[in-house]
Amino acid sequence: MTSHIGNALAKQAFSAAFDGGSLHHAWLFAGPEGVGKATFAMLAARRILAGPGQPDDYAIPPGDRTQQLIDAGSHPDFKKLERLPKDEKKPDQGLARSITVTQVRAIEPFFSVKPTFSDRRVVVIDSADDLERNGANALLKNLEEPPAGTVFLLVSHAPGRLLPTIRSRCRLLRFEPLDDADMRAALVDAGAKPGEIDDLVRVGQGSPAQALAMAGLDIAGLDQALGELARGDPSNATRAELAGKLSLKAAQPRYEAFLDRAPRFIAAQARVRTGEALRTALDAHDAARNLAASALGLSLDAQGTVFEMGGIVATLAAHR
Repeated sequence: MTSHIGNALAKQAFSAAFDGGSLHHAWLFAGPEGVGKATFAMLAARRILAGPGQPDDYAIPPGDRTQQLIDAGSHPDFKKLERLPKDEKKPDQGLARSITVTQVRAIEPFFSVKPTFSDRRVVVIDSADDLERNGANALLKNLEEPPAGTVFLLVSHAPGRLLPTIRSRCRLLRFEPLDDADMRAALVDAGAKPGEIDDLVRVGQGSPAQALAMAGLDIAGLDQALGELARGDPSNATRAELAGKLSLKAAQPRYEAFLDRAPRFIAAQARVRTGEALRTALDAHDAARNLAASALGLSLDAQGTVFEMGGIVATLAAHR
């Protein structure tokens, strides 16, 4: 993480507050998931802790000591609240469902001492949407009576779900989906393969994180298969072949991408339809979305799931 691409207006607003000496004690970075809110929160935290004289583009100077301490988790003036592993001994087996009240209360001692290396302390919460109810109430107490010299940076993908009292005590900074030019720049910066970038821009829908999650999965091939199914599959040959390929253990990432792409593909079809054809597409979208939502959570059989999803997509051929 050495730079931040896109959302220039949001960055300018934060820089103006920082450089003008009017930095609010709590900020809410809100917008769609994957557009760079959390990345910017970390860069903003480094800028606050490093003090004046930082690059306007939030680039991190080589060998920057502040960043090294943050990366090592040892900066005495920085805390980050996020979901922890379900089992700390098995961090690869998933994260807890929420940021707990215990985690929020555990940073209280942090506020009782003066900043060590910086003029301020910074707390990043990624994301505030993950706070359990009691945790949100515990945080609210700190926002209502902010500890001196502390800046809270809250990341939120759905700010409407936060406590209104939390929202009211934060300065809102909106982040928007990236345009195609910024998407390409972000993907190049992230090391995406040149031959994939156009497809990743298309499927990313302004979210570099969403696009990068699809890298290397031949999304163009999946979309081509969905297009063939939407034109009809009376013999079931197309979906049977696709189900066989995507049910292999090595194909798990591509299987998950297919579950993501199918409802999106149907939604795109619905947007250009009218009358009975639109009704067919809307019904198919509901069915596809429900199947995709339950497939992974319920560990449904991959081959059967892909075959069923293919059948849903194929219903689009009934009214075109």
